[in-house]
Amino acid sequence: MKGLVNRRHRVLRVRAVQHSMAVAETARARDEANGIAHNLERLRAVRDELFDTQGMANGASFAAMQELATRLEQASRQLDGALYDARRNVEAKEGMTLAANREKEIASRLKDRARATLEEWQENKLAALPRYRRMQRNEGQ
Repeated sequence: MKGLVNRRHRVLRVRAVQHSMAVAETARARDEANGIAHNLERLRAVRDELFDTQGMANGASFAAMQELATRLEQASRQLDGALYDARRNVEAKEGMTLAANREKEIASRLKDRARATLEEWQENKLAALPRYRRMQRNEGQ
């Protein structure tokens, strides 16, 4: 009986570590997605501020600003795709975290059930012990 409780406890420890790892991976994926979103916002802010020049601009500087705006727009589109992938990754990691949490809870319940069964078995054994000794005394007389 004690072996069963020990095995259940070992499984519970493994499940707790798996859950912790899943939570860490989810946090890492969220940080990555937030970093991409922040970079995307910075790119859009730079693009929006690009044509806010005071005074007159010559054709060469205007062409350079246009080229930079095109490149910033292209980078923004690429970051949109990366942000979409990062958010999907976060959703997948959250699903893994939920599954790991469910497995941890199941292991916890199984361990508690095994411990209760062990305690019940020990109590029954102790309750049966005095009767057994009485029977031995009666047989000896």
